[in-house]
Amino acid sequence: MVDVDTSRRSPVNSTLGDSPGRIGIVCYPSSGGSGVVATELGLALAHRGWQVHFITYSLPIRLQGFESNVFFHKVQTDDYPVFHHPPYTLSLAVKISEVADLHGLDVIHVHYAIPHATAAYLARAMMAPRSLPIVTTLHGTDITLVGVQPSFHKITRFSIEESDRVTAVSDFLRRRTLESFSVEREIGVIPNFVDPGLFRPRERNLPFCVDPTEKIVLHASNFRPVKNLPAVVETFALLSKRIRARLILVGDGPERGETQELVRAAGLEDKVHFLGIREGMADILGCADLYLLPSEHESFGLSSLEAMSCGVPVIATSRGGTSEVIESGVNGFLSDPHDTEGMAKTAIEVLGNADYGKQIGDAAREHVIEHYSQDTIVSRYEDLYQSLITV
Repeated sequence: MVDVDTSRRSPVNSTLGDSPGRIGIVCYPSSGGSGVVATELGLALAHRGWQVHFITYSLPIRLQGFESNVFFHKVQTDDYPVFHHPPYTLSLAVKISEVADLHGLDVIHVHYAIPHATAAYLARAMMAPRSLPIVTTLHGTDITLVGVQPSFHKITRFSIEESDRVTAVSDFLRRRTLESFSVEREIGVIPNFVDPGLFRPRERNLPFCVDPTEKIVLHASNFRPVKNLPAVVETFALLSKRIRARLILVGDGPERGETQELVRAAGLEDKVHFLGIREGMADILGCADLYLLPSEHESFGLSSLEAMSCGVPVIATSRGGTSEVIESGVNGFLSDPHDTEGMAKTAIEVLGNADYGKQIGDAAREHVIEHYSQDTIVSRYEDLYQSLITV
């Protein structure tokens, strides 16, 4: 089995020289996949010698403690009675232009199409005639849910077309973008990534999971309708009739209250733990025996990739880009997100047979190390930036 060094984030020598450049990263600072990927990318770039400037409205959740070459610039929004909502996009555009001017940014990399790509376009216009190359990474719901709405469709299309480089985290999302927006430009695919040295199998250390005979089933998300929390609860309710298990729910969002009601209605309060938004996801995931991600659709499914890196068998939705990562029955499982009986049956087979579960988990980790490791994917982003800097 392939394996890697288990250090947290070991600096590596940049293939682009001692001082590759200065990059601005714009993202949502929440626990969602786009913000997590953007933050981890920025940290990895900083360890390769890049000067990285995060520009957003609060400190990204995974940007904790001191990191060399990493800077944070908070976007302030001014409220005024005439504004129905504070104009964040305009404040962000001003902040991007200020940071770019003051720190001599070579590239601005925005994660999520709107409003970030739109704000970057405005910032570049304000800075004319100076150039500011824009890289836009599409992550999923910015295209599949938000951008396709009539009130956002035209500006989303415009912002994509005005970016210098556009990437998507899966071929599914690339194709969906071309179909939904009819953009006449190249969109590259650079998938999400994970640090296998950080996300690795660990000894169980959750204080409420003291019984070694109980299996740990885990789900982490932003608790939005697309994550299909009712299917998580129902699947667990079915499997727990056959397997001694606990369900760990990590994250927060608009569906949390409804999910707690579902747990109470099923009489599972003593078996389900709501942890809220947490740092140290690697420590939690590394203790799990099974990961559930029955979303209505996933453009990629970063949390499932992190679970796979920890050697945890994953049951994920068959809708979207997850099939590009998971080969069902080999390194994980794909399922219709509403087939709770089928997911429960698979879960019972995995949790009831330790050797089978380990076989799937080992194959998952090996697949991640071979195709989705941090070093491999970050190098592809570096090449992309360098193609713009050297023009």
